[in-house]
Amino acid sequence: MEEARPYTSSTERFQSVDGIEANEMRVRNVPDVPEDVDFVMEHLNDPNYNLSRPPSFVSVEKTEEKKGGKQWLSSDVDAESHLDSDRYSTSRAESRNSTAIDFDDESPYPEVRASVSSVDDPLMPVNTFRMWFLGIIFVLLSSGLNQIFSMRYPSVYLTGIVAQLVCLPLGRGLAAVLPTTRFNTFGYVWSLNPGPFSIKEHVCITVMANVVVGGAYSTEVVLTARVFYGMNTPMSFQLLLALGSQILGFSLGGLLRQFVVWPSSMIWPGALVNSALFNTLHKNYGKRDRGHMTRERFFCIAMACSFIWYWVPGYLFTALSMFNWVCWIAPNNVVVNALFGTNTGLGMSVLTFDWSMIAFIGSPLVTPWWSQMNTGVAFILMFWIFAPILYFTNVWNAAYFPISAIISFDNTGNMYQASQIITNGIFDPVKYAAYSPVFISTTQALACGIAFAAFPSVFVHTFLWFRKDIVRRFRNTLKDERDVHARLMQYYPEVPMWWYAIVGAIAFAFFCISIEIFPTQLPIWAAVVGILLSFILAIPLSMLQAITNQQVPTQVMYELIAGYMIPGRPIANVCFKTIAFITCNQAINFAGDLKLGHYMKVPPRMMFSVQVVAAVIACIWVTVIQDWMLNNIEDICTPGQKQGFICPGSTTFATASVIWGAVGPRRLFSPGAPYSGLLWFFPIGILAPIPFYLAARKWPLSIWRYINVPVFFAGLGAMPPASGINYISWVLWGFIFNYVIRRFHFRWWMRYNYILSAALDAGVALSTIVIFFALGLAKTGGIQLNWWGNTVWMNTADANGMPFKPLPASGFVGPSTWS
Repeated sequence: MEEARPYTSSTERFQSVDGIEANEMRVRNVPDVPEDVDFVMEHLNDPNYNLSRPPSFVSVEKTEEKKGGKQWLSSDVDAESHLDSDRYSTSRAESRNSTAIDFDDESPYPEVRASVSSVDDPLMPVNTFRMWFLGIIFVLLSSGLNQIFSMRYPSVYLTGIVAQLVCLPLGRGLAAVLPTTRFNTFGYVWSLNPGPFSIKEHVCITVMANVVVGGAYSTEVVLTARVFYGMNTPMSFQLLLALGSQILGFSLGGLLRQFVVWPSSMIWPGALVNSALFNTLHKNYGKRDRGHMTRERFFCIAMACSFIWYWVPGYLFTALSMFNWVCWIAPNNVVVNALFGTNTGLGMSVLTFDWSMIAFIGSPLVTPWWSQMNTGVAFILMFWIFAPILYFTNVWNAAYFPISAIISFDNTGNMYQASQIITNGIFDPVKYAAYSPVFISTTQALACGIAFAAFPSVFVHTFLWFRKDIVRRFRNTLKDERDVHARLMQYYPEVPMWWYAIVGAIAFAFFCISIEIFPTQLPIWAAVVGILLSFILAIPLSMLQAITNQQVPTQVMYELIAGYMIPGRPIANVCFKTIAFITCNQAINFAGDLKLGHYMKVPPRMMFSVQVVAAVIACIWVTVIQDWMLNNIEDICTPGQKQGFICPGSTTFATASVIWGAVGPRRLFSPGAPYSGLLWFFPIGILAPIPFYLAARKWPLSIWRYINVPVFFAGLGAMPPASGINYISWVLWGFIFNYVIRRFHFRWWMRYNYILSAALDAGVALSTIVIFFALGLAKTGGIQLNWWGNTVWMNTADANGMPFKPLPASGFVGPSTWS
């Protein structure tokens, strides 16, 4: 590092610009201590910010503008981006302290500059008939079809990107055919067709679809109660539970604005992909770069290639998807299949040629490389080193079961049957003693331990790194933000807090009524505890996702807490998990969509309205659909259902209710219980962030500032059912694009990286839909290709879930008595 020079203001770095003398400009006071130190420490908690060249270390060079021969100053940030620009850009630190340049004219983050337009048209139509019409149509289609498909195997999942692509031609079609007649309603002039279909209308429609693609989490509670516990669930209970649990998070999302929406450091990588795609589809970039393919053409070509290629691993040669090639060589070798398998193994085969498998835990082109590095190291350490050691030494009697599985087992090696230990929806200790204790696979046990570590590490990490920011932002408003996007958004009125308060109060009342009119056995005080937990977790979890693009799984912790608070009540346990998890999750998703609206300059009140309306409609719609299916489809949610409606996800949900709500964590994790050793992960999660924080403070420009312990643990939340081919392929793609290409071909990365990610996702989504409806409905006469390339990966010990050890001579695993 070169020697620190005394800090100079932007006006003192040059003598004149376009004939203006330096002494004619505003001069700010020069401190007697270099501000480089303050700059570095201020941004130390932001791994996405480049601290290797802070502004006071960088000489500002004059560059000639090609047009007119004028001279302009290029900042460090713009020099790094290699993009021609005629506007001056400053870092956040300079913009706060400078009197010569009061605001940032561009984002200091190249990811944001590559994806987000820094201009706005406040008069662009957004609250239009066609926006609401198409938005509601896509809400009904997306939520309804996904609710049906979620109960079937094999299935397909309609993502928000499908709506994002399909609604554009529909919107432009409506703009072409709808009448342009103006109406005057109580002084408000409006029209069915106010002009060309705008990008802001497109954003609102897509947000409405994104809000509802996951349906309503409460439907899992209803299905579990009806199918697995034989309880009657009146429609009033179903609707109140859905509306109460699903809508409450929006009120919490309003509190997150000043922490994760307005600050420029909260970049939300997922929102950047959508923003880049919106701007590409609407040709927001406008100009054709000489010597470069336009973004629009690049997107179309990449999406077409992705669509065509997915037919190979998705239908023609499925072994390329579940690429456990080592197992093909030794299909009956249990050790080889446990290590290299991709179904019930650890996936040491490394590679897959299926983008849906590579992006199973999120697009590797979106997640920052430093975040992927944390997850990759954690995966190798936990699942490729510790897991085999534990498995082959038969810790927890795990060698009698597959090394990786999402189901729990009884002592005969079969799937644990919840109905065997339940009487009238309550845990029956007599039946439990006569049946079997619960056993889980090695990877599932480690996943529980990792969840135990992730939970406290979030609090410790947030306190160490962000405590000052959080305290300061409690007092901040949008006007305190200096970047260009915050300034542009000041034109639009913000959503008043009383809007959020009313929505929250109504939703809370609905939820309390639902758990009282139906025998859920969940007391209201326990529901309040769950809501308070979600409120406490919302800020740190949303900040982590905004910075790292990683979600921290919290369901296990909610199940654990409920298991101790209200033991022996499985329905109460899942209701507690629902209100605690979905409140926080909805708040984070709401904040992420608000950030997308922030980037796309959509009025905040419009974003609030479309999200609440979409969520309310979807809650009612998916509840009615599921109720109809449960009443009219024969043998639904049974393994032999003729049309494939076996409810795989709901079965896992119900199994968790038995483990955590019925059997309870006391019998599994308390001192003296079989899995009590996993409790050591709690102190590990508490202590692990501290040494890395201290090291980063001592060596601020070292690798230590990139070590993020919550991401280290939480990034493994997809294990199981994910395996090594998902994680390692994801990391390899991230290394190629977000490290190699970003470092050595930065201009290409700026122009195409997020567009490529959106194109690959869109191509796979469309191809999956076509294959499923045209060829994949085997139960109804679909076409199956039965050849070696589609069966070799299934004829292995990995696919058959063969354990390392056979059952003991006694015929059962574990103790002879239990209680």
